[in-house]
Amino acid sequence: MMAIDGRESRRKKEVIGIIGAGVSGLLACKYCISKGFDPIVFESESSIGGVWSKTIGSTKLQTPKPFYQFSDYPWPDSVTEMFPDQQRVLEYIESYANHFDLIRHIQFNNKVLSLSYDGEWNLWGEAFNNKGKWSVTVQDTATLSTQVYQVDFVVVCVGRFSQVPNIPEFPPNKGPEAFEGEVIHSMDYSKMDSETAANFVKGKHVAVVGFQKSGLDIAMECSMVNGVERPCTVVIRTPHWNLPDFSPWGLNLGYLYLNRFSELMVHKPGEGMLLSLLATTLSPLRWAFSKYVEYYIKHKNRLDKHGMVPDHSFLNEWSSCSIAVEPEGFYNRVEEGSIKLIKRAKTLGFSKEGIVLEEKGEPIKSDLVILATGFKGIEKLKHIFELAKYQESIAGSDDSAAVPLYRECIHPRIPQLAIIGFSESFANLYTSEIRCRWLAELLDGKFELPSVKIMEKDIEEWDEYKKRYTYRKYYRRSCIAALHIWHNDQLCKDMGWNPKRKNSLWAEWFEPYGPLDYAG
Repeated sequence: MMAIDGRESRRKKEVIGIIGAGVSGLLACKYCISKGFDPIVFESESSIGGVWSKTIGSTKLQTPKPFYQFSDYPWPDSVTEMFPDQQRVLEYIESYANHFDLIRHIQFNNKVLSLSYDGEWNLWGEAFNNKGKWSVTVQDTATLSTQVYQVDFVVVCVGRFSQVPNIPEFPPNKGPEAFEGEVIHSMDYSKMDSETAANFVKGKHVAVVGFQKSGLDIAMECSMVNGVERPCTVVIRTPHWNLPDFSPWGLNLGYLYLNRFSELMVHKPGEGMLLSLLATTLSPLRWAFSKYVEYYIKHKNRLDKHGMVPDHSFLNEWSSCSIAVEPEGFYNRVEEGSIKLIKRAKTLGFSKEGIVLEEKGEPIKSDLVILATGFKGIEKLKHIFELAKYQESIAGSDDSAAVPLYRECIHPRIPQLAIIGFSESFANLYTSEIRCRWLAELLDGKFELPSVKIMEKDIEEWDEYKKRYTYRKYYRRSCIAALHIWHNDQLCKDMGWNPKRKNSLWAEWFEPYGPLDYAG
């Protein structure tokens, strides 16, 4: 166990409340302690780890572990897999929390019911305001008693992949109530341990709706339990460029998308004329990189044969943070017949026998339907706030806009509050850590935020980038994957750090950037 050096001698009086003890909440706690604060972490569950504490048993890390690690606490040598499984990841997170003595700051089984701001708000500049505080209403989930805490600053770390499931809209009289079988969300399946999940699907005709990570893992588990006798049917609206591995044709993907040179090919928020000209000039190379990866995935997974070639590019997929590393042997299961793919489904409904699709006459006969249709992260986030004006600020009036956060952390019109872990990248631990370090420097008074007008202009520029490169018409996932280094550079400059982190010119431009580059 390691305490953060010097914290007792320079304890600050301001109270920081942190909501959530997943990866982002633990990082926020650790870096607040490092600046002399004594944060309170409210965690609704009985353990730490966030989504990693309750996920599908066979799920593995989606990025190679060098990109998913704490900058000052690398993976132990005993973990040799490049993509560790759920249990290994959780153990690593727990080890980090114990090493830095974070557990004592966490109040478990404490669910935050609402946030309300009391007092006057001065527009952003300094992080704190002695004329206003947040009231945090917390419920003890065991006794159902409530308590109100007054805090000077709130860090919301609730993530977007939990609690509020996204349930598709169904045609009139064709919802789950019309179905004689059972319908659950992937959230419910992920709460089961491996043995319970296997027994739950055993001997049943299972249909999975959705083709991203949860859908892939659930379909794979069902196929392993039931085999070709009762194939698992996967209903797919949009095919994706799911990766069979992270090294297309033997070249680590980091050399194509995670170095400075790769970001020269992408138009950036706030770029000058020279960078804009470079991005335009290099656009053929950007196209070639995307086609290189697409051709590998098409070849490896035999996508043409299965009618699963996406309409959008791999760059669009990467820029949307929709990349999934598929379970090993997934398409072998498709070819042997234990997984059946129903492609490009449009309208989904139910009958007594199972799923009804607009384009198919006969229902897909099922005993169990699992909706791997994601979560309503924005709904969860906005309903934490008691006041409607803050709810509206989070949701926004433009359906094509992401949640408006300056530096992907600060809402310009919500005082004394940061949101960490909601905006995504290719490795969310990596992203959350540098943002938590940035926030800790802000809380410590090392720099001040610009005016609301300047922050909102910066948010608009980032939103234009996100809309430009996503494959969706309406984009709200706040993904910065294709400009990860550009984003980190902005944070570094705010903090007074040198954004160039490599030890040679070649490495600076062509080596992949990762968490250890920001150590120290």
